Amino acid sequence: MKAYFNSGPRVSTILCAFLAALGVTHSSAADKTQKGTMQLTSAAFAEGEPIPAKYTCDGKNISPPLKWSGAPPGTKSLVLIVDDPDAPVGTWVHWVLYELPASTVELPEDLPKGQHLPNGSKQGLNDFEHLGYGGPCPPQGKPHRYFFKLYALAAPLGLKPGASKKEVERAMEKHVLAQGQLMGTYKRR
Repeated sequence: MKAYFNSGPRVSTILCAFLAALGVTHSSAADKTQKGTMQLTSAAFAEGEPIPAKYTCDGKNISPPLKWSGAPPGTKSLVLIVDDPDAPVGTWVHWVLYELPASTVELPEDLPKGQHLPNGSKQGLNDFEHLGYGGPCPPQGKPHRYFFKLYALAAPLGLKPGASKKEVERAMEKHVLAQGQLMGTYKRR
């Protein structure tokens, strides 16, 4: 018996496949970090590059154009969160956008700042206490980093418009299939 059960990785692989077929899964902290990856880009700025003033409080304060690919099969909705971890008061939330239809692959610049967008998605409250996008507006000094984080979800969130970043993150916690990120910087003149 010992030789049968101690026959190496092949038996483990077969056992895992059998348990998965039965719907039994193993979950660990490592599993939670091994999600799919999506590509998130902007025609306005490249990864790690400065965000043009047009998209900040020093300009028109409009949302930049974004485009993505790689949402996995089974994606039911998308979430976009933009925040600044370099803010003096802690991470500052600039945009919370959720219930984006799974078929969405891009956002044009200058999205309206209301509760709902024409595609049915909803906007949450940013830390400026407004719905929609609030552009970079750091204090004078070093450049700040702005993380545009996109999540593909296995289920819609069912939240009303005006949800906070924390509410959205709590609702999507066990539904993230994949994520992508784009980071831009901005320094006040």
